[in-house]
Amino acid sequence: MTEFFRHIFSFDPNSPLLFTQFYFWAFFAVVYAFFSLFQSKRLLRNSFLLFVSLFFYYKTSGLAILILMFVTLDDWLIAKRIYSARQQDRNSAAKFWLCLSVVIDLGLLAYFKYAYFFTNMINDLFGTGFQVFDIFSFIGNGFSRDGIFNVDKIVLPVGISFYIFQVISYTADVYEGRVKPVSNILDFGFYVSFFPQLVAGPIVRASEFIPQLYKPFHLSRKQFGIAAFWILNGLIKKIVLSDYLAVNFIDRVFDNPLLFSGFENLAALFLYSLQVYADFSGYTDIAIGVAMLMGFYLPKNFDSPYKSRNPQEFWRRWHMSLSRWLKTYLYIPLGGNRNATFGTYFWIITIAAIALILTGSWVVTAVIAGIGISVALVGVFVPERRKKIYANLNSFITMLLGGLWHGASWNFMIWGGLNGIGMIVYKFWKDMNWHVRMLLLTVVTVSLAAIRHYYPLPVWNLFAVWAGIVWCVSTIRYLWFLLRKIKRIAVFAGRKVVSNTNSYIATAWAVLQTFTFITFTRLFFRSGSNLDPATANQEAWETAQQMVTQIGSAWNINIIPQVLIEYDKVFILFFLGMIIHWLPTNFKRWYRLNFAMMPIWLIGLVTVAVVFIVYQFITADLQAFIYFQF
Repeated sequence: MTEFFRHIFSFDPNSPLLFTQFYFWAFFAVVYAFFSLFQSKRLLRNSFLLFVSLFFYYKTSGLAILILMFVTLDDWLIAKRIYSARQQDRNSAAKFWLCLSVVIDLGLLAYFKYAYFFTNMINDLFGTGFQVFDIFSFIGNGFSRDGIFNVDKIVLPVGISFYIFQVISYTADVYEGRVKPVSNILDFGFYVSFFPQLVAGPIVRASEFIPQLYKPFHLSRKQFGIAAFWILNGLIKKIVLSDYLAVNFIDRVFDNPLLFSGFENLAALFLYSLQVYADFSGYTDIAIGVAMLMGFYLPKNFDSPYKSRNPQEFWRRWHMSLSRWLKTYLYIPLGGNRNATFGTYFWIITIAAIALILTGSWVVTAVIAGIGISVALVGVFVPERRKKIYANLNSFITMLLGGLWHGASWNFMIWGGLNGIGMIVYKFWKDMNWHVRMLLLTVVTVSLAAIRHYYPLPVWNLFAVWAGIVWCVSTIRYLWFLLRKIKRIAVFAGRKVVSNTNSYIATAWAVLQTFTFITFTRLFFRSGSNLDPATANQEAWETAQQMVTQIGSAWNINIIPQVLIEYDKVFILFFLGMIIHWLPTNFKRWYRLNFAMMPIWLIGLVTVAVVFIVYQFITADLQAFIYFQF
């Protein structure tokens, strides 16, 4: 019995508490049983869920719970100071406390997440030999006789990026007057640490969640059914799609790209796009369902992102809570779509310096610095273009920093930068008329073909082939545009049907282009993931280079049927997953509501059947959620 309780209340770094474990659902069953006793007593309910959430985080990240508790207490006290200063019209004091809160929060995040990143930068810049040092482990060893903590390696606390952003939104919202500070530390601690979304989001803004702290518990029959649907939906996404695809194909290719053909490397990229979506949105679905069972509502975090017709729309549908956070607390303070601020040029200079240190390339640095100088010159001499240029620059910086938020790796910055470039290119593209589009696309395609001819490197092969495909399809669409413009004729099936058909084809092509572009950027995202921070930059860059080399080199077409047959279950699952993803939103809503309105006994039977089927797909070792590392 002693060993049993020791196992329950101890932290095992090799077995964090996951939604996909039976242990979690046993834990939640016990929590929900006690919750049903406290649900009508608001303070007792919130206090109980606070301590349950702290226990959950301890089982997930061990003594990193002390960081969470410090951040909670720190921002609770500072928010009170901000509100008091605001009430007394002492705006300078309020701004000081807000800045102090942000410095403390981001300082902690920077220490745990970017210590290796900054240490390597300093060593490369000044030729020094500094090593990372875990000050918190050193302090912990001071309280233990055996010195049990390793001070030579910094371990990233699970979910620190999410709860740090969450508390920053709280102090900022108090400063802006969007919410009043929470008077009770237990209520505030519950807001920060609510266990369903604590370690991988969604990022819950204070103005969205804090009012729920004071509402009585309510769970209708329909809401119960919806909650059950989200939980089952999330389990299917995570275990059936994400884990199965990863273990049986994706991880094998990314672990050693040179052992696999160009087709297999390309397939791994597309499969990874589905994997990361199924993994992250699966976690969010489960979190939303579990929270709803307790009467709390978390914001929607995904809206079928692979239906997007352009990169801008994609980021309105993907990780929506982070996108809203970045827009509210970064993009708008930078100047948004109105102007460039000191922060705009500060980040341009900082990013250029980081690029120089990481790459050692003055060309890359000159390009980034040139962007900032060009913007400044346009702002001065071409005022009619000023707002658009500023908006694009601020958007680009936001995406770069969003990439850096995901990890201290050059690959994450490339990933963020590519997404920023994609959004800017689309904004200019949609403002062009068809004639200019085709001229520009032809110049780009011919230029890439020439570069490929004189410098036949795999990367140029890759770009030239894709540009050629885009040019061919765009030419067909351009000719159709000219035909309709000149003749204005109806075809046999009627003008309306032809017009609608053309619209559907154009939408499908736009979705396919966007999906392909996002998938290509994921090459850098996946390469920078799951790595030791001390060696992440070099390993990530090598993996990305190897995959580009394989994809861009000559293919042996004869092995493609063999790969499809050998991994038939993987590819069937991929296509089924994409088909379900692309189903109309109204149809998805229809079957979700019909599930929710089924009799309780039938929901129970379906749940048992789904759980039985899902757990047939479980691998030997349960896979942690991808976004736990962020």
